[in-house]
Amino acid sequence: MVQHVLTVAFEGVEARPIDVQVQVAPGLPAFNIVGLPDKAVSEARERVRAALIASGLALPAKRITINLAPADLPKEGSHYDLPIALGLMGAIGAIPSDASEGFMVVGELGLDGSLAPVSGVLPAAVAANERAQGLICPAACGAEAAWASPDMNIVAPRSLLQLVNHLRGTQVLLRPSPKIREFTESPLDLKDIKGQESAKRALEIAAAGGHNLLMAGPPGSGKSMLAARLPTILPPLSPSELLEVSMIQSVAGAIEGGALTNKRPFRNPHHSASMAAMVGGGLRARPGEVSLAHLGVLFLDEFPEFSPQVLDSLRQPLESGEAVIARANHRVTYPARFQMVAAMNPCRCGRATELGFTCKRAPNARCAADYQSRVSGPLMDRIDLHIEVPAVSAADLVLPAPAEGSREVAARVASAREIAADRFKALGREDLRTNAEADAKLIEELAAPDSAGLALLRDAAEAMRLSARGYHRVLKVARTIADLDGASSVGRPHLAEALAYRTAQDRVALAA
Repeated sequence: MVQHVLTVAFEGVEARPIDVQVQVAPGLPAFNIVGLPDKAVSEARERVRAALIASGLALPAKRITINLAPADLPKEGSHYDLPIALGLMGAIGAIPSDASEGFMVVGELGLDGSLAPVSGVLPAAVAANERAQGLICPAACGAEAAWASPDMNIVAPRSLLQLVNHLRGTQVLLRPSPKIREFTESPLDLKDIKGQESAKRALEIAAAGGHNLLMAGPPGSGKSMLAARLPTILPPLSPSELLEVSMIQSVAGAIEGGALTNKRPFRNPHHSASMAAMVGGGLRARPGEVSLAHLGVLFLDEFPEFSPQVLDSLRQPLESGEAVIARANHRVTYPARFQMVAAMNPCRCGRATELGFTCKRAPNARCAADYQSRVSGPLMDRIDLHIEVPAVSAADLVLPAPAEGSREVAARVASAREIAADRFKALGREDLRTNAEADAKLIEELAAPDSAGLALLRDAAEAMRLSARGYHRVLKVARTIADLDGASSVGRPHLAEALAYRTAQDRVALAA
């Protein structure tokens, strides 16, 4: 007789059902696991053997075969331990053969029979709920699984023995409750930054519309400080966004204590990051920084110091909102709708814009253009806001802190985002959240300028040699500026300000 237990395999954030088939047959003693297991799955036999012994059971001296079906799908991870153990116990009669029926099972076993947390419990719970089944998972992951549905049956034991007692009816385990980790008010505040009013304005526009932002300026001008304070003016995640972000974090094993957080992600990878670390990949096609920053911020400091191949790999996720990892035998897609904020020096030494400084390598403008040209033109074209952050003078530093801080700016950002969301909802496009996500056809309708604005846009597009993408990104920024002003239509002042944020890129191109 073959015992069946249901578990999952992960393809991106999707959980595919896997049938764990257990057969205990007469023959020479053996314990084989088949069905394309990786090293962690193959080693499950030793963990399962030790956990059963610790729970008072011993494997029979027979031929044990575990098949993970479908057999042509690679199986990775340690979450197969518990379904294999339950299948074995059902096959030898230690628990009723139908004890795990109606459940998906995930969990890693310790040698003492304890259950350790595993990655991907939230996608597994969502998949189980879609199939009208319950979920058995480690206690440390129970709060995470409870987010899938308030009605599904979830069993979250701390050990294998505790689970056996529950299945036999000698012990009752309560259903875990979902937990959320509320983020405390950040000690960072825009009040900490003195001067740089134009940069703060650009940061506010970027936050309101979800636009990509590039800051160029000498060392110590406050670029990193501005970027670090961007999360303080972003609204918290909505319930649907919370689930999207948490699914990726669950697969990556980044959820602590089973508690989800409504704080938007802020990722800050070092410029030595590889392409696999940035967009995802590796042996198990794990999510990269662009996916871990989904619905949040990806901050790239020292922008030109990143490998050109790594930077160009961002072009496709920036355009489509997805990171696609293609392999010879499978293809994995992770969500990657992030807001990119980059910071860079004007040149290698950072002094090209300093008054009275003459570069020994070349004329200042030429040296700066050579350094900034390490970032490809197509990637620069995908950045909506280009601003110069000048050095802060001593006169600015001795001034008192500004009266307006993150709280006041965050209120305006939330209001502008609400206006945009209501507009998208009225058009039946509830899948869109910010102006930056609108497609070309839609933004032409939503940001149609008046006659004066249209004339300005036409003249500027010709003078600045805007690409079609750049043209539509100017419209998106102008629509966001109008939302911040509470204007129903886009006017000439909104377009003029939006165009001003493209001139920095135009000057670099001319210098090169």
